[in-house]
Amino acid sequence: MSHLLYAEDPEPADRVPAGLYFVPVRSGPAGCTARLFRTPLGGRTAVGFTSPQRLAAALGSDQPWVRLSEPALRALAEPVGATVLTVDPRFAPGIPRGHHLRAV
Repeated sequence: MSHLLYAEDPEPADRVPAGLYFVPVRSGPAGCTARLFRTPLGGRTAVGFTSPQRLAAALGSDQPWVRLSEPALRALAEPVGATVLTVDPRFAPGIPRGHHLRAV
């Protein structure tokens, strides 16, 4: 059996896009905008969730969200200094909600 190689096939070590994320948003003067957070060390981070259930578990069921690809989310966040993307953040038990990541 022969194996065909395609130029667009990713190598095993290549990062493959994860698809669309559920991104928390807030209302702003120009519509909605992605919510940015701070890491425990104070750096800015964009946040994406792989399911609406994970987003609701972390931020509450009333948190509005939009679907964005990783490149789109990074393109929105990088100009305002958020060069890190955190996927599916969780809050540790015993730590008050918002201590791990806090909104900016």
